[in-house]
Order: sequence, then C-alpha cells, then structure tokens
Amino acid sequence: MNNSDNIYTLAVPGVQKLIPYTPGKPIEELERELGLSHIIKLASNENPLGPGKKALAAIETALKDLALYPDGNGFNLKLALANKYAVDMSQITLGNGSNEILELVARAFLTPGLEVVFSQHAFAVYPIVTQAVGATAVVAPALNYGHDLDAMLERVTDNTRLVFIANPNNPTGTLLSPADLEAFIQALPDTCVCVLDEAYCEFVGDGSADKSIAWLNLYPNLLITRTFSKAYGLAGLRVGYGLSGPQLADILNRVRQPFNNNMLALAAAEAALSDTEHLQNTIEVNAQGMKFITEGFKNLGLEWIPSAGNFVLVDLKQPAMPVYEALLRKGVIVRPVGVYELPNHLRITIGTQAENQLFLQALTEVLSGNV
Repeated sequence: MNNSDNIYTLAVPGVQKLIPYTPGKPIEELERELGLSHIIKLASNENPLGPGKKALAAIETALKDLALYPDGNGFNLKLALANKYAVDMSQITLGNGSNEILELVARAFLTPGLEVVFSQHAFAVYPIVTQAVGATAVVAPALNYGHDLDAMLERVTDNTRLVFIANPNNPTGTLLSPADLEAFIQALPDTCVCVLDEAYCEFVGDGSADKSIAWLNLYPNLLITRTFSKAYGLAGLRVGYGLSGPQLADILNRVRQPFNNNMLALAAAEAALSDTEHLQNTIEVNAQGMKFITEGFKNLGLEWIPSAGNFVLVDLKQPAMPVYEALLRKGVIVRPVGVYELPNHLRITIGTQAENQLFLQALTEVLSGNV
C-alpha cells in the first residue's frame, strides 16, 4: 500500500467520516500551552468536592488486590444498586461510564438502514454512536433549548430502533416533566428502545428520578442510564450503569466486554452509594453555586438557560469562542458549545464558591475588555 490515506478507505463507512467527541480541555494541557498555574476547570461537569471519604477508603482497601482481575460480573456493586433502587440484579448493566452503556445499546440494536431519534442540542455522543454503526440519525428540532417530545414522536417510524433522551439535558440543563416523559415512552412502538439518559438526575431534587425507576416494570423497551462521574465525584474511575428489564439487560451484557470496570471503580462506586452525607453536600454546594453564578449573570446583563444539572448555559449575545479563549488566558476553563449549534453560549460547570468567584471575576474582566 503506497498511499497511507488508503487506510481510511478500509474503515467501515460510518467511521470514515466520524468526528470524535472532543472533551473539555484538561488543566495540564492549558498549563503546557500558556505556562499558567492556579487554573480552575469548569468545563466537564465534574464534582468540585471530588470523591467522598467512603469512596477513597474503599479505593485504599482495594489497592492490595490490583494484581488480580476485577469481578467481571460486578456482583457487589450490582447488589448495592439493586438494593438502592429495589430492582433485581438481572436488570443491571455495568459500564465504563454511562457512555459505554450508550455504545452498547447502539451496537446491540442498530445496523445500517435503521434509525435513531434524538433532539437538537442533545448530548454529542448520541450522533457519534449512531454514525459509528452506520445507522441514520434523525434529529428533532429543540423546543426552548430542550426536547420537543411531540416532534420526536412524529419522527419515529418502523425503522426507528432507538430514541435517546437526556433528562436533564446536557448541555442545556433543560428538564422534562415525569408525566410528559412517561406519556412519550408509552406512545412508542414496541419495536423502539427508549434510552433515558439520567446522568445528572441526582441534582434534580423533585423526586422525578424515583418515578422513572418505577417505569421499568411497565415498559420492557426502556433503558435508564446513570453514572458515578457527576454527583458522586468519580469521573476519573469511569463507572456507570444501565437499569432496564432483564431481557434488555441480558442483550446488553452479551456485547459488554468482561472486566470493563476496574477493581478500584467497582469498590469506590459501591462505597459511594452509601455515602449520603457526601451526596447531600454535593447537592447543596451545587444549589448555592448555581444561585451565585446566575446572580452574577444577572448583574452582567446576561441571559442563561435555567438548569436542573450541575452546569449552566449562558448566552453571551456574541460569538463565544473569543470569550472562551480570553478566559483560558486568565486560567479559567469553561466549555464552548458551538458543536451543539449554540455558538453564542458557554457552558459553565458549578464549582466551589472560590472557583465560582474567580470565574465571575474573569468573565467580568473579559466582557469589559480587560483581556
């Protein structure tokens, strides 16, 4: 093979033109690029408090067994999740982050010629997993930056195998009511699996997350995905899970790789589930920070999208990239969302009080021309 570009033609069609997901800029990268220190990262919706004490203690205990393979079935974590949600262990699929569950369901149910419905401004991984397996993405226009369930339902056909719904939605933070959401799931044909992505459900606080669990007994085509990366502060360990009927979980576990969760992740996640104090502290810090940052936006004359997550999308009324880059030079990493067709917005993760203050100070300086 003389032309190295020919290697691309060997890849399957969906992968040839795939644009990979771009994560938030790491602190180390900004340090290398600009030689800065004291950087704050409010770009990836991570928990500013980090892991709880129980999770850290579980990690320390597990260290002595690192020469051994982890439990490929994740028995202890599944048991803890089953007890927490009053489901059977056969209804649980463990993933390397909830992202892997999204990939597993795409691999298990999609082929070229089949379709996936999701919303404009929804999580960027949905089109990626769809295109990677050669299926067709059908995007419903957003309603007030969130999911228009009627528009999505209108686009469901006999070829639709998956519907992705993020609730709360990332990156906009919009939230669907339980009544509207259940009516949508109930209206779907049996030939379509509804993937309800609840990565940020712990921040909602209205009990709607508990209601969705009850739907599992009613709708065998429902898959709920959740994660330990956000509210539980374990993003670096990559552990998430799916909750569904046992048949759907059995299908997902057939394509799940063995040992997809490492030993430290399994131990930390199990311990984190029982650390209600840390979870409550996280929720309180987020609520206080959300109020502080949005008050800051108000004082700056900026509009924002009310958010049910641990992040907020602010409308700068101007192209966001120059503001993003100016904030980088001040050691503040936030997230531009042009890839979501929101070129004038920035997504801000809620941080600690000190981080929130530094962000608002930097944003004020940038918007006043002090760059």
